[in-house]
Amino acid sequence: MTSVPDFLDQLTTRLLIGPGDPPPIDQRRRAAVAALFHTDALGVRVLLMKRAVRVGDPWSGHVSLPGGRHEPTDVDLRATAVRETIEELGCDLSVARFLGRLAPLHPNNSGPHGMEVTPYAFAVDTVPTISTGPEATAAFWLPIDRALAGEFNATHHVPTAPGLEFPCWRYDGHIIWGLTFRILTELLAHAGDIAR
Repeated sequence: MTSVPDFLDQLTTRLLIGPGDPPPIDQRRRAAVAALFHTDALGVRVLLMKRAVRVGDPWSGHVSLPGGRHEPTDVDLRATAVRETIEELGCDLSVARFLGRLAPLHPNNSGPHGMEVTPYAFAVDTVPTISTGPEATAAFWLPIDRALAGEFNATHHVPTAPGLEFPCWRYDGHIIWGLTFRILTELLAHAGDIAR
């Protein structure tokens, strides 16, 4: 089993720490997501959600981290991640421990003008109450130990693009792929070579 303090401590030391990165004044679309970790007797887990099916949403029906587009009322992108997590899952990250952030990523399916997504990592010692909003149909905790061990490794074949496939995790009937898979595997890589 992954050592909980080791995982979170190593992750914290390797993430970027600092201000919440207010977006520069340009025309690029920006978003932020929250990776919320919690620990229990079984190890470290991360909170994921299944998005509602919505026309025009490139992530419609996908499993994802909570998060969304930056709004002018958000003081910075970290505030975006906090606001979106409350809206989507009823979970207030202001009481969580902030671990740091990854550098922005660029989704492949964000449209012709692109979007920049910044992941922020948080941790809690006890499981918060989750209440899915209209943008989420379900929420669950993914066991990090089992992901690190390769137990969930699989391949996702994109139904709308025959022959196109991506690495993914399959867990409890859910498929974690695309940007969410990229973010989580990068976070695990930042945690270093942790004993299982």
